[in-house]
Amino acid sequence: MLKYSVIIPAHNEAKFLPGLLDSLAKQSLLPAQAVIVNDHSSDNTEEIIDEYAAQFLWIRKVNSQTEASRLPGSKVVAAFEKGMNILDVNYDFIVKLDADLILPENYFETVSKVFKNNPFAGIVGGFAYELENGKWQLNHPMGKDHVRGAFKAYSRQLFEQMNGLRCSIGWDTIDELLCRYYGFEVITLPELKVQHLRPTGSSYSKKAKYMQGQAMYKMRYGLGIAFLSMAKVSIKQKKPLYLLHSMIGYIRANLDNTVPVVSKEEGKFIRSYRWKNIFQKISGK
Repeated sequence: MLKYSVIIPAHNEAKFLPGLLDSLAKQSLLPAQAVIVNDHSSDNTEEIIDEYAAQFLWIRKVNSQTEASRLPGSKVVAAFEKGMNILDVNYDFIVKLDADLILPENYFETVSKVFKNNPFAGIVGGFAYELENGKWQLNHPMGKDHVRGAFKAYSRQLFEQMNGLRCSIGWDTIDELLCRYYGFEVITLPELKVQHLRPTGSSYSKKAKYMQGQAMYKMRYGLGIAFLSMAKVSIKQKKPLYLLHSMIGYIRANLDNTVPVVSKEEGKFIRSYRWKNIFQKISGK
């Protein structure tokens, strides 16, 4: 079987972390190493990490203090990179996990088989389920061809080719676009039902809404694709101000000469890929 390493950014996750680590310890295919990044926690997250690290030799801890001003996305990637810096075992695929998950026991054995059997597998993962009215319901808003940022597994070849994760809001969209740019596939496994214990937030601060527009500029979407993407979310969430705030963010990024997080060649591919998907949906194909 393939070897894998896991990195878990954790900020004040004492309520959820034991559940994740218990499910990780019960995996039919254990990780070669799991690095938990205690990101400036003020609860007893660090004590919990220490307890599990004493019990399981494949668990390691690193303390980090990423900037409090960082928005979700860039903050979690900065913590992830701290974990990458202390990995000291070889791996065939690398995994980024949130701390508020419960994984099925065969999760990584199944993911490993996909990577082993498909040389073009770049990103692999299951689907997220959240507790609603006493039942675990599918909550996968980005579509069936997307792996949630909470549980991303990357082949080593792809991860190295795309030079790791981009430290920006929208990183878990950028990685899948780059995956396709480099000729790999994003593979979702509906049979792997991951319990997400903390419901996904449905609202963002005004600053975060501006940042959504900035993220699309940094991905070199172009104004047309950015507008359509923002409008789609705005209509779906029934929040017209989302479109306004996002467009302001996009225009500000343009006026401020914000540096994109993808190259011109990568951006060209991204725009082509996005337009192709848009036209396919319009034509019903």
